[in-house]
Amino acid sequence: MRQVSPKLQAWLENFNIAVGQLIENGFKPTATNAREGLANLTKGLVTDIPAVAWVQDDLVIGEAYNVPVRIYHPEPETALPVLVYYHGGGHMAGSVTVYDPICRKLALATKHIVVAVDYRLAPECPYPAGVIDAYTVVSNLWATLDGRELNYLPTLSIAGDSGGGALVATVSAKAQFDDKVNIAKQVMLYPSLDYTMDSASMEENATGYLLQKGKIAWYFDNYFHNNEDRREASPLYQPMSAQLPATLMMTAEFCPLRDEGIAYAEMAQSAGAHVEHYHFNDMIHTFLNMEDLVKEECDTVYQKISAFLN
Repeated sequence: MRQVSPKLQAWLENFNIAVGQLIENGFKPTATNAREGLANLTKGLVTDIPAVAWVQDDLVIGEAYNVPVRIYHPEPETALPVLVYYHGGGHMAGSVTVYDPICRKLALATKHIVVAVDYRLAPECPYPAGVIDAYTVVSNLWATLDGRELNYLPTLSIAGDSGGGALVATVSAKAQFDDKVNIAKQVMLYPSLDYTMDSASMEENATGYLLQKGKIAWYFDNYFHNNEDRREASPLYQPMSAQLPATLMMTAEFCPLRDEGIAYAEMAQSAGAHVEHYHFNDMIHTFLNMEDLVKEECDTVYQKISAFLN
């Protein structure tokens, strides 16, 4: 029998009551309250913020936009491989600031230089601005690291959760056919991969589990402004080949995006890519941002990513 982890049940019940009251009182979703919601959730439930030896902000220079990044080097005296991280937030919310504790943990757990990307967000900067920024970083990152005279190994992996997972898969799809960008491995945690929203889990987990189907549709309506073909834009339907990076996919049972993650893993494996898939049977979307409630599961995420990258 499917059952959400007891660690989350009371929190979810209170959250659903609060959402119902907000709607009764005339709540209207905006980019501002979407951003505040994710920021407040993360700040309230990811309270262990470890020190990292070297942390600095910088820019990766691009043709369209110079992309802000935050660089975390856990061992500045040692040349380490690089992990670019794209935060979640439905292409509308999230930031380097919100994800700072998560990126610190990633750097320490994986012994990688983590480069967190502050890509442009909708609705101010709709599709494909975020995709352009995501690809700018993997294309031009080495110049930024050289400018800082950092110790690094020119081995590049990419990772992201939710909307950031969409960017991971989109970047990897493009890099398959780009000799100038070599991505060794990709990691996705409950990624958004199908903008058509056509899956059984989208219906099965439509309401009651933090991320709701209606909210996803609202995110996508803010992201796509120019009648784009959403199927064509979906990473799930972009070309896949054996040139895809080795892939670690993590999915959560009570996440509306569950089935598109599973489908991607199966399709990438069929195309000849190396794929590892780990499924959390009792978790919801965004649980990495709720660490104080589900510490063991979050530790498992960091351990799995470290084992996969190393």
